[in-house]
Amino acid sequence: MKRFYRSVILTAMLALLVSPVFAAQDGGVVASAVVVPAQITRLSFLHSALVKEVVVKEGDNVTAGQNLVTLNTPELEYSVVAAQEDYRSKQANAVLQPYKRVLDIRKGKKFWDVVPPEVRQRADAQAASAQAAFEIAQASLAQSTLVAPLDANVASIDVVPGEFVQKNQVVVILATLNNLQLETTDLSERDISAVKVGAPVDIFIEALNENFTGKVVGIAPKADTMGGDVVFKVTIAFDKQLKNVLWGMTAEVTIGE
Repeated sequence: MKRFYRSVILTAMLALLVSPVFAAQDGGVVASAVVVPAQITRLSFLHSALVKEVVVKEGDNVTAGQNLVTLNTPELEYSVVAAQEDYRSKQANAVLQPYKRVLDIRKGKKFWDVVPPEVRQRADAQAASAQAAFEIAQASLAQSTLVAPLDANVASIDVVPGEFVQKNQVVVILATLNNLQLETTDLSERDISAVKVGAPVDIFIEALNENFTGKVVGIAPKADTMGGDVVFKVTIAFDKQLKNVLWGMTAEVTIGE
């Protein structure tokens, strides 16, 4: 009988240890969490080519619009030059049409008439088409340079000059390291109903052995699974950004009512 009770007690203790999350005695919900950037952006190219230049390095702060990596695409550069010259030629021809004259003999007399409207319209259409082709060539060439879409930090660079890059291969990862937040990893479906956006949160970061405060800013609309348990990701913002908190640190959070 004693062995039976010991087995029951041991099973109950193990259940508490492996449970994704449990309600704190004061009515809060306790869960494990990890520190992550508020925004992570993975950048890739839309076509394949050799890397020509990498103008940033890991750890750099970049601003929106700043060049990051350039591909070696001489064929696209030539296409831009050719399209530009074709546009200039057709545009010049369209501009000259109103000043051109065509010979017409009527009743034995020579008349120099203006170019018929349909001729001018055709020249204008050709110029417009050439302009569109030039702009498309410029856009294609622009895709050979990765540009930062936002102010962020360079978290990783996975290519070097001379390396061949495949289409859609992730080559640069940007992250907002100046704006970190927490995401829970084991908050059970049994307790998600007690969590509300805006709720205060007590945060304990193990690596720093310090406590911080924050609030719930997001609740995932769809559940995940962890070891067979159904869990929901809850996003928590720090009340104040701290320099000694780093991406990947783990924490224990207590979410209040």
